[in-house]
Order: sequence, then structure tokens, then C-alpha cells
Amino acid sequence: MFSSQNLKHVILGSLLVGAVFATEDVQAQRKKKKEAEAPAAQQAKPAASKNGIKPYSEVITAKANTKDGLFKVHEIDGKYFYEIADSLIGREMLIVTTIAKTAEGIGYGGERTNTQMVRWDRGNGNRINLKMVSYRNTAADSLPIYQAVKNSNLEPIIHSFDIKAKSEDGDGVVIEATDLFSKDVQALGLPKNRRESYKVTRLDNDRSYIEHIHTYPINIESRYIMTYLANNPPSNASTGSITVEMNSSMLLLPKEPMKQRLADRRVGWFNTSVTDYGLDEQKATRRTYLDRWRLEVKDEDIEKFKAGELVEPKKPIVYYIDPATPDKWRPYLKQGVEDWNRAFEAAGFKNAIQAKDAPTPEEDPGWSPEDARYSVIRYFASDIQNAYGPHVSDPRSGEILESDIGWYHNVMNLLRNWYFIQTAAVNPDARNVKFKDDVMGRLIRFVSAHEVGHTLGLPHNFASSNAIPVDSLRSAEFTQKYGTAPSIMDYARFNYVAQPEDKGVSLFPDVGVYDKYAISWGYRPILEAETPEDEQPILNEWITSKNGDPLYRYGRQGNSYDPSAQSEDLGDNAMLASDYGIKNLKRIMPNLIEWTFEEDKPFKDYSDLNEMYGQVIGQFNRYMGHVKTNVGGVYERYRSTGDGEGVYTHTDKATQKEAVKFLNKELFNTPSWLIDNEITARTADFGALEKIRSIQVGTLNSILDHGRLGRVIENEAINGSNAYNMVELFDDLRGGIWTELSNGAQIDVYKRALQRAHLERLQELMTKDEPNVPANFRRFVGPQINASQSDIRPIVRGELKTLQRQVKAAIPRTSDRVSKLHLEDTLERINDILNPKA
Repeated sequence: MFSSQNLKHVILGSLLVGAVFATEDVQAQRKKKKEAEAPAAQQAKPAASKNGIKPYSEVITAKANTKDGLFKVHEIDGKYFYEIADSLIGREMLIVTTIAKTAEGIGYGGERTNTQMVRWDRGNGNRINLKMVSYRNTAADSLPIYQAVKNSNLEPIIHSFDIKAKSEDGDGVVIEATDLFSKDVQALGLPKNRRESYKVTRLDNDRSYIEHIHTYPINIESRYIMTYLANNPPSNASTGSITVEMNSSMLLLPKEPMKQRLADRRVGWFNTSVTDYGLDEQKATRRTYLDRWRLEVKDEDIEKFKAGELVEPKKPIVYYIDPATPDKWRPYLKQGVEDWNRAFEAAGFKNAIQAKDAPTPEEDPGWSPEDARYSVIRYFASDIQNAYGPHVSDPRSGEILESDIGWYHNVMNLLRNWYFIQTAAVNPDARNVKFKDDVMGRLIRFVSAHEVGHTLGLPHNFASSNAIPVDSLRSAEFTQKYGTAPSIMDYARFNYVAQPEDKGVSLFPDVGVYDKYAISWGYRPILEAETPEDEQPILNEWITSKNGDPLYRYGRQGNSYDPSAQSEDLGDNAMLASDYGIKNLKRIMPNLIEWTFEEDKPFKDYSDLNEMYGQVIGQFNRYMGHVKTNVGGVYERYRSTGDGEGVYTHTDKATQKEAVKFLNKELFNTPSWLIDNEITARTADFGALEKIRSIQVGTLNSILDHGRLGRVIENEAINGSNAYNMVELFDDLRGGIWTELSNGAQIDVYKRALQRAHLERLQELMTKDEPNVPANFRRFVGPQINASQSDIRPIVRGELKTLQRQVKAAIPRTSDRVSKLHLEDTLERINDILNPKA
């Protein structure tokens, strides 16, 4: 119950509240009237930003050109904004950076410069950080050591961005991404080695800008021009700068990584390697797994697969042919893709890989070769003689996500040259500088299949061609079945061994027995295995079932000392194969002028003749390289500990002696058949002597290389009298290089140059150590030798003394004046080496 006094207070309070309401109502009416009278520009005054974050409509204005995809990308007056959904913050992505267009001397368009995993994370305050993520060091997140691995691998920040606004729906953020591509972010620009080589000082911001940023459902493609100031540009030096057009692809990685398949070096495969600290080992252990496409059996086909039926994968591998590709070459590129289906059949799949024409704009207006959902054979109008087959894989699992094969128009010139030089002696279709379309188409199909093999995960297998006996390459029945090598991933090229009488012999490599075996080993699902480790016993059994069969052997690229794993060679005996090859070159030489003449072009110059003559010289040089690798050679045949056999074996003595004998006969005894005065008169005013000299000297210096001599010395240390030792090598070389000493015969100009080169190389061995090779390149050349503490210098000194005696004895019985002067000079050179003047 209220008293009168209390009632008074209540009434007064009510009156006051009413007064306040009345006052606010009046003020609101006045405000509305004032706003109505105010200019429109004042009415549109934006609300104030909160902690630097502005309203969405203030950042993404009506002027924005917006594209929807992985992120929404807004372009406003040359500035680019990313609208990143909250669901993508923390997701792992891959950025692949390539040089899209370049100046002369700076690589080639399509060359990959960097691949890195990234993550967009929230930073302190209102910031978003783009972090570089590494899986090089890893451990399962369920293990205690996982936190230690994380603490030791702090993720570097590539770039940091202010949050400009919240997404319109509130489920994301807006950042400005312009500086990521227009400023010098090294991870997305010219790589460090190029910067150092060209002496780059800085990025010129005024000449660097974004061409465009396109967004697609699972990737964003950014194209940008970078101009660097440089003190040593490889071309256009007067500008003092380098301009390149870069492309960065940011690709969303799958939420659930594919199950890994652990690698085994006995089967060649591109792979990903990490240090796994979660393994039950007492050391930091490398974990290596295959790069491969995710080919899975459909649930409804599992029983069929188990029963041995071929099944179609859940998602096939599809390649689209670039719309820029000339129509007449498209069928051959497609055939090269689909040739791999017979390999996938060995893995249990049918129609696993397909080739399709790209849809027209009418059929699919949104289709783009830049869209990471599509793998494309890109056709480049370029004079580069190349094709390449890269792939983009998930670093967490090795899953290949997409691949764009680069196909340069001028690869046809490379194919023409190979086919002409290696087969024209036995093949009328190759006796011209312009082949019929079906012949060039078959060559295109071959290279297409080779490059697709790379995109499936297969590296070069340089041991493949060595599996075939040389004389089998002359058999029509054998070559029709096996081609020129068991793997199209070798550089076996075309059948230069076949002779004119070998009718019906195959000249081409093809997807072969090794390729089918490797694809089956890498792709056949092992349904009963739950983990990669569960698969290993079965994978090992597949390998050991082929032990000892050379058709299934893998030999890595880059092994410079294994005579059974060489580039561009054929057969199991380099001397015999090269002998057949030289016979064919000798058949081609007299016909070069005729075969490079085109009746409908009598007005053209001799550039084709000059090019093909250079190809003959180059092919001959390859044969010499194949032979010399046997000298001081070491075979590398990969084994596992369970095989109970060694990996490395020195080339036997008889083979090494055969190799040196071959070189003495075919190279160090002047190959005068390579000099044709009619060709020289049409192609050069000078240089015939140099062509022969460079091959002879290059081969000789390679034989007398520190590393090769080191292997010869080690062979003797291991195998004693069964080894081909350095004294025998020097004796045999001297017998081929200095043949005229014994009878006082005239020494021709080619031989005189070779003999001086021999002396100069012996002098280097006496006075210089082996050039230091960086550690990361030593796997290509083998261990280095300490020359001053080895047997090299004592044996070289003995060789020089032997030559000194023989030259001194030969001078009186040499009647040719120039030869005598040469020998007198030789004697002085030897004396200076043995007794250097102060």
C-alpha cells in the first residue's frame, strides 16, 4: 500500500518519463527533417569502421567485378580482394608457381619454379596469415612426439593481410590480395638461383602488375608480370632488367588424404619423402610413398575385381586436348594417352585413362584449361623442341591431383631429326625433311605416350633398353612383340641397330612389359590391406617374382657410370649396337644432299642439310659415349636385404678392353668418313676439323677423368688381377692414339690435334686435383678421389716417360716434315711437364 508521499513520487516519475519521451520524439522529428533537407552525399555517410573492419558494402562496392569459386574474387579498379569462407580457414592448399612466359635465356614457358603447401590462418588481431606448411617432418597426431615435431617446425608466414570486412553473410572474411602478386613475395616470384645468377637487385613495382586472377571451384589462378632490376640479365642487357610472366595456381587439397603406397627403389616411381618421427625406429627415418592418381574400385564392383574381372574405376583419369592443337594431330595425342589402358588392365582396371577434345564455348562456356578439375595437353606455339609431363600431387599422401602436359609445336622438328638419323638407312619413310602426316602422327603418338607415363608417376627407366640382346633388335618377330625396349619410359628412341636386310623389323618403342608391371605394382588395389605397411609384403612378393629377369629391371636416370643404364642407347652391348649404328650412318652420309633436297622448293638454302649433317655428328658422338661408359663402369642393380645380393658390380675386364679397342678403331683412328667435301662446301666456310677434334678430345678427357680413374683403381683394389687396371688402360690408349710412333708414318692433322690433347690431359692429371663437386650433385658422378694421394700421378708420370722414349725414337725415322715438327714439339712438351721450369 502506497502512502500519499510515495504516490506523489510515482506520479512525478511518470510525468518525467513522459516528458523525456516527448522530448526524444520532438528531437527525432527534427533530425528526420534535417536529414531530408541535407544533400544526398551527407545522407550516405558510412558507419564508422570497427577495429579497422569496415562494413562489407563499403569494401566491396557496386564497382566490383566479382567471380565465384574457391574464394570469391572481387576486382575493383585494379585491386583484388579475396572473400574467404570460414570453412576454408585452416584448410591445406597447394600453390604451384610456374613461369608462364619468359624472355630468351630464362627457361621456358610452363617451367615450374616452386610448389608449396599453404594454409590460411587467423593471426593476432584482425589479420589473416598465409603460412607455408611442411610435411617434410611428420608424426601421427595421436603420438606424444607429434607436439615436439610441431614445436621444431614453426610454419613461416608468407604474407599477412588485414581483414577489410566480414563476408556479407557473416561466414567469412574479406582481405586485399593485390600485394601478394604485385610486390616481391619471393615464394611466388623468380626463384633464388635465378636471382643470384642474373644478379637481381630488386623488383621494379612500377613495371610489375597483375594481369588477372580467375577463380574456379577448387583452385585460383593468378597471372602477373614481374620486372626485376638485374646487373646480369641473360638477354636484352641494355634494359638492365628482366621481365617474366608468372602463374600461381592455388589448389584446395582433399579433406581426407588418399592412403599412401610405400615406395621401393626396385620399381621406378616419382615419390614424396618425409622424415617420420612416429615410426618405431631408433633414428630419424625417411618415409617415401608413391605419387599416383586415386584409382579406386566401385563398391558394387569389389567382388568382380576380386574374381579377376576388369572393372572401371570410380573416377577415371581424363586428359583434354587443348583447343589450340591442330586438328590433324589430335587423334595421335589421344592415342598416346589411351595406349596406357593396356597397362592399367594389368592393374585390374579398364577404361582407366581417357582422352577427350576440350568442349567448345557453346558446349561449356565455363570450361577453362586453367581449371584444376581438368588435366590438359597444352599446345604451345613455340620454337622450343620439347614436351614435358609434370603433375601436381598432395604432399600428405602422394595423390596426383592434376596434370597439364606441355607440348611445344617444334617438338616435331626434334622427332624428325631423331627418326631421320636413326632409321633412314633402312626406312624410306624417313628419307625426307618433311614426313607424311601419318608418319609424323605416329611419332607424336610415341612422345605423347612417354609424357603421359611421367604424369602417371613413372620416371625414366634407363636400364630398360639394356634388357634386349642387340641382335634381337634385328628380328621382326621379336621387335613386333617387344618394340625397341621393354619400357617407353627409356630414352630408347628408334631402332638404329636394324640393318637394310632386316625386313619387317619394328622401329618404335611402345608401352611395354615393364610399364605394365610398374603400373600394376603402383596402382592395383590391395583391398585386404588397411594400412600402407600391410601392403608391403604383397608388394615385395610382386617384385621378387620378377627377380633376375632384365625385362623388369629399373635403372635410374643420372647414373653416369653404369653402362647398362644409359640415355639414347639400345641393346645389351654398346660396342655391337654402336657398330651397327655407325654402319647405318655411313649409309646415310652419301645420301644427305639428296634426302634433304625438296623438289618443290629448289630455291631454299642448305640449312636442312647443315642441320642433318650436325645430327649425324651428334649421333656418332652418342655412340662413343655409350661405349666409353664401360671403361671404369660400375653396374647398379637395386636389391633389397632379403635378396641377399650386392647392388654394385664393376664392369668386367674383357668388356672394358673391348670398349677401348672399339674407341681406338672407330674414333681415335681418324673417322674420315664423317668428312664430306661436298657437304662442307655447302654448309660451312670453316670447322670440319673442329667437328672431329671435339668428339675425340671430349671422349678422351672423359675416359681420363679423375672419377673414372678412381673407379679403375678401386676395381683393382677389390678384384686384383681380374680387374682392368690403370696401367693397362694407359697402354691401350697409347697404342690407339700414337700408332704412328712405331713405324714413322705420316701423322694427319686430326691425329696431331688428338695427340696434343692427350698430352694436355696427362699434364692436368699431374698438376691438378679433381674439381670440387657440390654434395647435391655427387650422386650423379660418384665419390671424389684425392688425386695427389692416389696412384694417378705416379702412373701418369710413368706414361709420360714411356711416351718420351717412344717419341725420341720415332723422330729420326719420320720423314714427313710436319709430322717431324709435331714430334719435336711433343718431346719439348713432355720435358716441360716432367721438369717444369721455375
